[in-house]
Amino acid sequence: MTWASWTTTDVYTGRGGVRTDELGIVTGNVSVHTTWAGGEAQIAVQYSGASDWFTMTGSPVPCRSEKDSRDLHETVLEAVRAGGGAVVPYSSLPSP
Repeated sequence: MTWASWTTTDVYTGRGGVRTDELGIVTGNVSVHTTWAGGEAQIAVQYSGASDWFTMTGSPVPCRSEKDSRDLHETVLEAVRAGGGAVVPYSSLPSP
């Protein structure tokens, strides 16, 4: 099985933070992690320096290629920086 992953550290959430399934809204300095495998991308966030990861609301999402998952990771970073209770921007994914 093919897989890939990316982690970006020291991402500051915009006002209103990012929404997670486990904690609700997370704000401040976070790390963002995307894992792509089996045609699906999973996105998680953690407070920088912490050990626990939390599922970003809207994850996982269908994602057909490694390139698409890398593009999704970048789009997620933009959403986190924008804040407003950011969720995984599913509508930004290319059509199958």
